[in-house]
Order: sequence, then structure tokens, then C-alpha cells
Amino acid sequence: MARRTTAVVVGAGVAGTTTALSLRREGLDVTLVDAWEPGHPGAASGGEHRILRSSHGTDEFYAQLSREGRLGWLELGEQTSEELFVQCGAVMLAKEGNTAWEDASKKTLERLGIPHFVAPAHELPVRLPVMKADDIAYGLWEPEAGFVYAQRAVQAAVRQFLREGGKLRRARVVTDEAERPLLDGKPIAADVVVMACGAWMSGLFPRTLRRHLDVVRQNVIMIATPPGETGYDHTEFPCWIDHGNGAYGIPAAGGFGFKAVLVWRQLHIDLDREDRIVDETSIARTRRYLAARFPGLADQPISQMAVSQIANTADTHFMIDRHPEHRGMVLVAGDSGHLLKHGMAIGRFVAGLALERHETDERFRIRDRSSVDLASRPQ
Repeated sequence: MARRTTAVVVGAGVAGTTTALSLRREGLDVTLVDAWEPGHPGAASGGEHRILRSSHGTDEFYAQLSREGRLGWLELGEQTSEELFVQCGAVMLAKEGNTAWEDASKKTLERLGIPHFVAPAHELPVRLPVMKADDIAYGLWEPEAGFVYAQRAVQAAVRQFLREGGKLRRARVVTDEAERPLLDGKPIAADVVVMACGAWMSGLFPRTLRRHLDVVRQNVIMIATPPGETGYDHTEFPCWIDHGNGAYGIPAAGGFGFKAVLVWRQLHIDLDREDRIVDETSIARTRRYLAARFPGLADQPISQMAVSQIANTADTHFMIDRHPEHRGMVLVAGDSGHLLKHGMAIGRFVAGLALERHETDERFRIRDRSSVDLASRPQ
């Protein structure tokens, strides 16, 4: 195998930055390229925070990967002297009559020895007093889960990459008819090329990826908590996933409000022209959900809103594979909204694939995916 000494990673989101850092630690001369600044508002891995937990139904692979990701964010936080991961716990709400995913997750956590416990229905009013939980059979609790400060973590990874000798360049990369990436109008010349451009991957690789990716809007709404009340803060309330209602959220932390997100399919988004403004329908749906689950927040003012885009795959697995025609190029796409929690673990995996130390996982291969109801699959 020829020795690889140079690498170009395109896309300074979580996948690109952690891959660039991993390749740099392998001794390669690495350049990280992005059209905007790392953590920019349009990036899927921008924004304030993301949940980090290990419950993934029957899937042991993602459960273990998230544990590696948790350690990676803690280690990077120590290296940069920044708080990147907050361990406030996470609870999966098993709705009466719809507990299959939580039941499967519990068995997986047990097999892997990942800390967890079950909070029965009669305990929930005590453990979660600000939440209306009369339709919940039990809560599956992960005490070592929590959330990652997303934009802060991506930018911290970039700074660490630069401290360790990596190079960052602001430039736009396009592809030619053969799907070769072009920088300054010329094919990228490097031993290793990794393309990790989030939702833009569909347009960059129309022949290879477009039919596999569904780029949709994701609206995020944060609610101001009642004055003087601490019950919604991360010191007293965990992250939560309301699988039965297609919702999830993060408690108030870091000067941000209480995050409430409803997941449902929407129209495709024009990445380069469409305004990132939350529509009135989304606001109304969120308020109806809050009235039912968090009645104390139903009439509280919205403190912050954001729109990001997610490149979904039909089966919600990532696509991390070599380009079928350009073996020296690795494509990272289809983040399905849950890549950030895995952090440095994904970066190491992609770096290993790019250096041909291992093949990709079967679930990550670029191939047609069976259709599933994305709204019913928690990420």
C-alpha cells in the first residue's frame, strides 16, 4: 500500500472537522476546506446543542459508537479547556401502547453494560414535575447522557486541528461531470480526499448520491422559561425523547431557552436561496405540543428560532463509503440528524476508511435503502 502523506477534507462540519483532526494525528499534511466559517448558521452541525445518548433500539453499533463519541467530546473539552458535553441525563418516554423501541433499547443497554434505569409511571411526576406524563408507561433513563454544545464543539475541534498543525482554507469546492471535486478550477491533488459537505453532498454528487438523499428542513424552537423557575434547567431536568409524539428536546442551559423540536417530513429546502425562517405552522404545532406535554411553557414567549437542513437516508443510516469511481475519495453523507453525538468516533472511522485500514460498515455503503417512516424513527 502506497504511503499517504497529504489529505484534503472538504466540509468543516462535525464529520469533516473530526476526520481532519484524526488524519492530522496520523501524521498527514491535512487541509480542511469550507465555503463558510466553521459552525456557520446554515450547517447541520451548527446551532446551539444536540442530544447525546446511547438508546438506539436493537442497534448495538450506534449505542457503542455514541459512548465512544461521548468520551471523544470529553477528551476534546479537556484539551481545549472548554465545556463541550454536559451530562444532564436523557430520558426516553415510552408511551402507553407504543413501547417497542424503548423496550428494545433497554435490552441493548443491558447487554452492553451502559448505565441506565427504568423510572416507572408513578415516579415520573416526582422526577419530572414540570412535565405532564399521564400517557407514559415508563421512562428509560440514561444518567450519563446529556447534550453537546454543537457549534462550540465544532469550532473547538477546528482550533485543536490548527494547533496540531492542520491548515484551514475558505474556498468553494465544486465537482465536474465525472464527480471529481475541483478547487480553484482544478482537481484536488492529495493522497486522501474526504468529502463531508452535509446537505450539499446531494448537489455535488448528483449521479452517486442524489437519489439516496432526502434534504429536508428541520425547525428548532426555544422557549423562555417562567421567571424565577429552575425546574426546566439542565440542573433539574434531563434531555428527553418523546418517541410516541415524534418530539425531543433539551433543557434550558448556557443562556438558551428550553429546546422543543417536533420531527415531521417537510418540503425540500433550497440550500442556497431559501431563507432560514420558521413558519407559523411549525410554531403553532410546537405550542400545541407544549400545551399537552409541558403546560407551564405553553404561553411562554419564544426566545429563539432556527432552521437547519438534514440530509436523510431512507433507512436513517449514514453513508460513509468510497466513491464508486474514484477510490481515493471517501464520501460522508446522510447524517440523518444524529451524527454529531458520535463526534470523534466518526472522525476516526472515516480516517481509517480513507487510509484503507478497514472497509466501511455494511449499513454505511452507498446503495439503495428500503423506505421507512422517518417521522417514527427517533434520532
